[in-house]
Amino acid sequence: MAHTGNQIMNGWFSEICPMWPGMALSVEIEKTLVSTASPYQQIDLYQTRSYGKMLVLDGIIQLTERDEFAYHEMMAHVPLFAHPCPERVLVIGGGDGGTLREAARHKEIRILDICEIDGMVIDISKQYLPEVACGFDDPRVCVHIRDGNLFLDEHPDTYDVIIVDSSDPIGPGEALFEKPFYEKLKRALKPGGLVAAQGESVFIHQETVSRLFSIVKSLFDTRAYASITVPSYPGGTIGICLGSLGVALTQPSRTIPDAMQKHLKYYSEQVHKAAFALPRFAKTLLEQS
Repeated sequence: MAHTGNQIMNGWFSEICPMWPGMALSVEIEKTLVSTASPYQQIDLYQTRSYGKMLVLDGIIQLTERDEFAYHEMMAHVPLFAHPCPERVLVIGGGDGGTLREAARHKEIRILDICEIDGMVIDISKQYLPEVACGFDDPRVCVHIRDGNLFLDEHPDTYDVIIVDSSDPIGPGEALFEKPFYEKLKRALKPGGLVAAQGESVFIHQETVSRLFSIVKSLFDTRAYASITVPSYPGGTIGICLGSLGVALTQPSRTIPDAMQKHLKYYSEQVHKAAFALPRFAKTLLEQS
């Protein structure tokens, strides 16, 4: 377990992590709802003053009720709308259920698997974050409490889209940022399939982003990096690193149904395209990866 140096002082939670030395993100909390250790990580859930409930794993903020829609909509809809017909989809990680909730809006999906290593995250999310964890209620969802690396070994040539909704490369999420894992992701894709992975922030995780994108470049002829604004993450942004076996990534391949769009707060066709328009320093970073 790699618990980071978060702390609570005078009613404020501060996220302090070795991945972003010299800075902290602080959120005022009203009470602690859950504080427990699973076999894999420390799980904390707080009621905050301004951001609703906040899920924290190993001292790192995973979501807040106020802005989780931004991350989950983009993590799901950017890859799923890039694919012309995503019938079989896998989510690795994502135990809070938010990415499942958004993926389930796609009627094209026939099978929606989730592989989450820590079942306690799922249980706590279902109990305390029902508006996020409602993704587990879809009948197409099949839950696998497994190590994602081992699960991929058993499913070659299986998925149209794989979404890696991972925590940071600390603790149980560390292996999900290594080349052997991405080689397994590629083998698990059907022809024309694509993978989308949580890609950290180009502002404060440049070494990690560069290393991750270089792995994707070495394996996929088509690749791209999208940026999402999420205020409760350090630096206010987080990225999606994408690679495909031939499918274009930077614009939707299908029309967004009006019935779906009216439920979305962040994602749209215009936002999909704009997310890939990166500042010059980020574009240079990726080109030199």
